[in-house]
Amino acid sequence: MPASTPLARSKSAALARLLDSIPKGYNRYTSGTIKAEKVPALAVKFHERYGIGCTPAQRITRKKRGQASCILIVFCPPSGDQAQWLMLATQGTGLQGEAMRCVTDKPRLHWLGYELVRHPHKGTTRWTVRRPSADLAADHALLAELMNKHHLSGVANFLQRLANLPGFHGVRAQVWGLFQAARSRGYDAELPHLFYMQKISHGERLAL
Repeated sequence: MPASTPLARSKSAALARLLDSIPKGYNRYTSGTIKAEKVPALAVKFHERYGIGCTPAQRITRKKRGQASCILIVFCPPSGDQAQWLMLATQGTGLQGEAMRCVTDKPRLHWLGYELVRHPHKGTTRWTVRRPSADLAADHALLAELMNKHHLSGVANFLQRLANLPGFHGVRAQVWGLFQAARSRGYDAELPHLFYMQKISHGERLAL
């Protein structure tokens, strides 16, 4: 089977792959932005250098040799001339030429408008993403303004936009907090339904 890597057309797909990969040991990263037309060339270069399209068997071999395994996550929206990429790596050799950071480093990893955080889950911790605190503060300020002006249709539209954000745990918790803030300010209409993020495809395959 020829080597390939997923190409995410939505932020949900790209972020889902990030969260799926970290528990597997891909805990170092580097990132960048390039023109969308250059994505295939970038992916091929990273495969030749770091094996981003390696098979599971090849990754086991690399681990036995003490080499890092790498994956490339690319968000390339259907309409747009820019693509954002994030390369994740396990511990090991072979990445001396890259400025890698650890996902546990501070400041936190910010990518595609979200920040990576951990949350408690049944006695353990899991990774999730949430919106940065500045964006959340702006949402609360906008909600307060709309409620103060009694612009209820505007509030309804605003809350629906929030409900349409990717349903990762961290995002849902923030959106639910905004819903409760609307209630505390007197908003008594029906609240939009909050969906959990389901397992989704990481993207279409890009041949290497």
